[in-house]
Amino acid sequence: MAQRTGQGASTLSQAAAGERLPTLPVVLAYVRCCGGDSEEWEARWREAAAGVAAEPRTESEDAAPPYRGLARFDPGDADLFFGRDELTDRLLALTRSHRFSAVFGPSGSGKSSLLRAGLIPRLRNPDQDTPQPAALRVLTPGEHPRRTHEQRLAPKDGDGDTWLIVDQFEELFTLCQDPAERDQFIDRLLTATDPGSRLRVVIAVRADFLGRCAEHPALTTALQGGTVLVGPMGRDDLRQAIVKPAQAVGLIVERGLTTRILNEVAGEPGALPLMSHVLHETWRRRRGRALTEEAYEAAGGVHGAIAQTAEDVYAGLSAEHAQLARLVLLRLITPGEGSQDTRRPVDRSELDFAPGPTSAAHPPVETADVSLVLDRLARARLIALDQGTVDLAHEALITAWPRLSGWIDEKREQLRVHRRLTEAARTWDELGRDPGSLYRGTRLAAAREQLSGASLTPLERVFLNASSAARQGERRRRRGLVGALAVLVVLALVAGAVAWQQSRTSDRRREEAEARRTAAVADSMRFSDPVTAMRLSVAAWRLADTTETRSALIGAMAQREQDVFAVPGADAGYDGSDNETRRLTADGRSVVSVAADRVRIWDLRTRRLTLSAPAPGMLMAEGTSAVVGPDGRTLALPTVEDGIKLWDVRSARVTRTLAKVASDEPEIVLGERTLAAVDENDGYIHALDLHSGRRIPRIPAPGGSESAMAVSPDGRWLAWCAGRYPEIWDLSHHRKVSASWSARVRAADCTDHSLAFTPDSRSLTVVSDHGIAVWDPRTGRRTLFLEADGLTQVWFGSDRRFLVATGPGRLLVWRAAYPDTRAAAAADRRRLE
Repeated sequence: MAQRTGQGASTLSQAAAGERLPTLPVVLAYVRCCGGDSEEWEARWREAAAGVAAEPRTESEDAAPPYRGLARFDPGDADLFFGRDELTDRLLALTRSHRFSAVFGPSGSGKSSLLRAGLIPRLRNPDQDTPQPAALRVLTPGEHPRRTHEQRLAPKDGDGDTWLIVDQFEELFTLCQDPAERDQFIDRLLTATDPGSRLRVVIAVRADFLGRCAEHPALTTALQGGTVLVGPMGRDDLRQAIVKPAQAVGLIVERGLTTRILNEVAGEPGALPLMSHVLHETWRRRRGRALTEEAYEAAGGVHGAIAQTAEDVYAGLSAEHAQLARLVLLRLITPGEGSQDTRRPVDRSELDFAPGPTSAAHPPVETADVSLVLDRLARARLIALDQGTVDLAHEALITAWPRLSGWIDEKREQLRVHRRLTEAARTWDELGRDPGSLYRGTRLAAAREQLSGASLTPLERVFLNASSAARQGERRRRRGLVGALAVLVVLALVAGAVAWQQSRTSDRRREEAEARRTAAVADSMRFSDPVTAMRLSVAAWRLADTTETRSALIGAMAQREQDVFAVPGADAGYDGSDNETRRLTADGRSVVSVAADRVRIWDLRTRRLTLSAPAPGMLMAEGTSAVVGPDGRTLALPTVEDGIKLWDVRSARVTRTLAKVASDEPEIVLGERTLAAVDENDGYIHALDLHSGRRIPRIPAPGGSESAMAVSPDGRWLAWCAGRYPEIWDLSHHRKVSASWSARVRAADCTDHSLAFTPDSRSLTVVSDHGIAVWDPRTGRRTLFLEADGLTQVWFGSDRRFLVATGPGRLLVWRAAYPDTRAAAAADRRRLE
């Protein structure tokens, strides 16, 4: 039930047992849980409370109370301040030996009362050995400590020291928002450490702000050894604080009540204001000269008295005044940021709210209404009114009244924004309403969002409206600037487009003129150099599609290409016979002719003989087995005496030599990394690693009427076919791949160029019966099949962009979608016929 209602378990159990008079929230908690009528039971409770209040008392209602309630003890209350004699003596001795001293303690430990009702009376009535203070000044920092207390920080002329009692020192961190002013105020106080300053300073600080004090190095030094820590009062001291104030005015406290309060308060930090308030409420409900347990229970007990008093006041207000009380109390609180919520003293003028948007939640308020609410709260000792300043009677009200705590939690972010707005508006007004100090950007947006419909002071509302007006003006100026820039950009784009169009027209005319000149040159070379003429015609048409270039292109299509040409400049040793091997280089720019004893190279573009050199030894079968490497610079030449030699066409010298093979016309494959040759006499394939020069162990080569061989560009794989089922070897590990899948790789015919590895070495292309199959030698999976009948040979072009396949009367080209790095499965299925 305590979890459902938010009431304490002990409070609910005592009310159910009849041990104490329940408060209205407790009664309503039981009613809600039991399904009763809340209005009926609230009326019953109020009737009973009114009856108790109407009972006659034996003494005057105007008698001064011996307890201060939530209010602190002031110097005039020294005759009622009990239980702190030992702590007061220790503080007095400390202040006499240290010019700067501090009192630390948790909220509700009685720091303010110790300074005002304990220390100050001792200083005003010193012993014979202690000089009289020149002045005693009590102050709290507030929002602008240096500006507000500038005059009071100066010592007074006289024989003794001027004492500054700075209460609520934590306001420097909760209310003062200017770090520079905060440091200046602290530095001014620390001048008291100089013996010649004639100042003595005593500060009272809430214990949870000790870390903030340590942020100031000089203050940290001054506090070393000059600090008194106020802790909970012992049972004997608490007994004095309970009994002796009543005895001082001729009253008595029932022994059972004293014991009960001691049991509830002893050892609990921050409980002194709760105890003082419940004793004050018990005194109000006294019978004769005795403070009884019955009156104590009617007041709500230590932990319920404050909430009961506040709820009674709140319930006695009309709906409009209750809403106004909520606004007033929230104005008196600064929400903590990483610390407890603290009270916030405000000027009485700040509570004169400006008319704003009204609704059921925010009705309009008037000054007279505010004064009435302040009077009600002050009479209940929930707030203190002092020389135009309004403040909470004690911070214990924040935690002891659940309704107020709920308001704070509900509006915590709004309160933070509101406090910053109040400070900004005051600063703006003090600076002569300088536009530079108005809200802008995210701060203005946050204030508008959080404070929409909130009750603001006239200054706050004027400040917020001025900030909004300034923002609107900036937006209008920004829109004007953006519009002007947009016009300039459009004009620049138009001018650029016109210039680009003119440049494009000029470029097109220049290209057309160049195309016409190229077409004219192509026409002049039509019969002397038909191949070049065809190329120039195509180039001219690609430059510009004009009548002249189209005519030249049609002429090139009609012109028959010459299939032979005379070789000018050939040396006398060349007889033009057919006893030679002719190979086209990989770049398609040269023809390599290998005869039995000589190697010649012609440039197809210039038709000139660029190389004529003796062959490196007597070639087999008059050079018919010579192979041009993929780089177009290396020849594999089988010689009769020394085996297969690698010959560099640029330097005309031998670079590597493979072992001699006995076949007259060995099958030779020259890859980028590997040279392989089949020796039909011994039935093995001999291979050489071109990069390292390492000879690869022999590989068995089953014989057949037709054979084909291919090596991968990376030198890892070798494929050999002598029937219709190729064998695939892993040269890096010298092993044949699993026969479980290689048996499925069926070729149409094992003829020259019926096998080819993809440029990235990841797949093997095989000419099969109805097309080209692409296999992955690592996994044995067929990744692609290109359907086409009647093919016998397959290879990749020199630029590796095209897959070329041929057959009787057929030439098919597929465009590959990768150069080196992707698998053959990514090949484009589009065929160029």
